Amino acid sequence: MADGHGLCEAGDATSTPASPPDVSPRLGWKERLRAGLAGTGASLWLVAGLGLLYALRVPLRLCENLAAVTVFLNSLTPKFYVALTGISSLISGLIFIFEWWYFHQHGTSFIEQVSVSHLRPLMGGADSNISEPVSLSSSRQSVTSRHHCFSECKVWRNPLNLFRGAEYRRYTWVTGKEPLTYYDMNLSAQDHQTLFTCDTDSLRPSDTGRDTNVLVYIKRRLAMCARKLGRIREAVKIMRDLMKEFPLLTMLNIHENLLESLLELQAYADVQAVLAKYDDISLPKSAAICYTAALLKTRTVSEKFSAETASRRGLSSAEINAVEAIHRAVEFNPHVPKYLLEMKSLILPPEHILKRGDSEAIAYAFFHLQHWKRIEGALNLLQCTWEGTFRMIPYPLEKGHLFYPYPSCTETADRELLPNFHHVSVYPKKELPFFIHFTAGLCSSTAVIALLTHQFPEIMGIFAKVVSMISRTCVEYL
Repeated sequence: MADGHGLCEAGDATSTPASPPDVSPRLGWKERLRAGLAGTGASLWLVAGLGLLYALRVPLRLCENLAAVTVFLNSLTPKFYVALTGISSLISGLIFIFEWWYFHQHGTSFIEQVSVSHLRPLMGGADSNISEPVSLSSSRQSVTSRHHCFSECKVWRNPLNLFRGAEYRRYTWVTGKEPLTYYDMNLSAQDHQTLFTCDTDSLRPSDTGRDTNVLVYIKRRLAMCARKLGRIREAVKIMRDLMKEFPLLTMLNIHENLLESLLELQAYADVQAVLAKYDDISLPKSAAICYTAALLKTRTVSEKFSAETASRRGLSSAEINAVEAIHRAVEFNPHVPKYLLEMKSLILPPEHILKRGDSEAIAYAFFHLQHWKRIEGALNLLQCTWEGTFRMIPYPLEKGHLFYPYPSCTETADRELLPNFHHVSVYPKKELPFFIHFTAGLCSSTAVIALLTHQFPEIMGIFAKVVSMISRTCVEYL
């Protein structure tokens, strides 16, 4: 059965009441004409251009001008063609390098972006002023989709973060790099303002709301300090007391701190008890919950697991459960395995994370890698099976397998949360834009033509004459 809650309950998106019949606003004949022309604008421009060229072929004396151009090109020396194609190759190569850099920095093609933003309206693209008929049901679905996307791209405070300014300064002093972004630090300032103030501060009839926030914040930080100092049982007690006293504050994710501390104590039965309560279909998921569940199931079979043996005899039921748990965790956050398997280097985790994003993967692996290493064979089983997840997920990602489709907004948010020197992990891998292929091909072809013209000027001259004669013949035929 599909786990319908990636970050919010799947039923919320499908439990809306039945929508009334479609109601479409009536448009005047001018609006309908403009809307029709907008859909066929590019084709009309092309047909109009060809028709204008054909109509003006005699006044513009295209045949005579083409013949003059042909005579002029035939009179040029091969050195001119070498210089022309060489300069063309250089310019297209520079454009290719810029396109490649822009794509890796922003995830899109610069030429394509400019074309869509500025040239498409001129070519008769969609006019934002034309209100197309939209049904009430479509409008409701659009609002639901935007709400779901917003919930998935919400930034959360890193529940395991307990680095102080001195540690960040030491990192900067050793590496010469800033570990935090301005956006991340600004979110921390907003968190503190929210925690330590309440709506009644202006009137001050009561400070109860603020006192509760301060109490929970301080107790949790004391528990995290105890965990960092090695007083793990003390940290576990404080966390359990907090969760018992304030059961509604699940958004603080104190259970994730508890899971990590219990794993450090190797109290796997207690870890399973916490997962039984929080790994529920009605509650938000996280990398800590999904990967800890996978770790517990992996622990039962990883010590004796062998890929060669499994390929001969097949997987046992326990091994199948472990592999399915790994696939479930990888589908939720596909960035984690490369950090756990040390295929990608870790950095200091940010103070805020995006669930299912690269920032969450860094935060999880930074604190949980030691727990995977402690269980013999766990990383080996992960390495053998994690890539199989992607064969189960539909592509393109219009729908998920166990969770909602992977959101498309994670890359942008992660680039804001993670420092510039970190290479942000992107999923799914984006295909190279058309203009990168085009400029690369143009650069290569012109370079080859320049080389051939330099080495074989006579043959290339004959080839150029043949091309010009064919072009002239086509124009004369028209």
